[in-house]
Amino acid sequence: MNKLYPTAAAALADVLQDHQTLAVGGFGLCGIPEALIQAVRDHGARGLTVISNNAGVDGKGLGLLLASRQIKKMISSYVGENKEFERQYLAGELELEFTPQGTLAEKLRAGGAGIPAFFTATGVGTVVAEGKEHREFNGKTCIMERSLFADVSLVKAWKADRAGNLVYRYTSRNFNPNVATASRMTIAEVEEIVENGELHPDEIHTPGIFVKRIVLNATPEKAIEQRTVRALA
Repeated sequence: MNKLYPTAAAALADVLQDHQTLAVGGFGLCGIPEALIQAVRDHGARGLTVISNNAGVDGKGLGLLLASRQIKKMISSYVGENKEFERQYLAGELELEFTPQGTLAEKLRAGGAGIPAFFTATGVGTVVAEGKEHREFNGKTCIMERSLFADVSLVKAWKADRAGNLVYRYTSRNFNPNVATASRMTIAEVEEIVENGELHPDEIHTPGIFVKRIVLNATPEKAIEQRTVRALA
């Protein structure tokens, strides 16, 4: 089975549709599948629900899909850094399911593990808990959170072999491993592809069984959200 596709557009062409749910890896602009996000924009699919820690920044990452008005709903834990996100949300043009960061990670992990729901104390007594089942465990009140499972997962890895085994690099691993297991159609954007057998089993973070398609992007932009430098003396 050939998992390598010549372009991000080719990898998405026959799977991306209107009104799908996409799970997208990354934290801010770190570890985001840049080429795949741009290909989603160019494809033009609309009415999307996007599961991601945040929505990039204006003009970068998922901010591209907000600008093109392709996202109907965000399931996120951090919604700062993006003025267009704020504008659309306050205008009632964008739905938001606000989710604590650790809960979001667990919702994706549980979805990939086939666990339909779990209980957590995070969010009890806040708007996060509204409308959710409450139950007490060992004297502590918890709320039930349902897991997440997307139609398509888009992840960014550093290296892959042709079987789809993935290796992430440093902090760009972030949400990517959980996102990679949380759908049946995971597409990975990678900076390097090696032959099968070149990756030591101990360095593989996501087994290839979870990855259906691979796209090579050897020179990603790797943009920085905010750059702060010390003033010269």
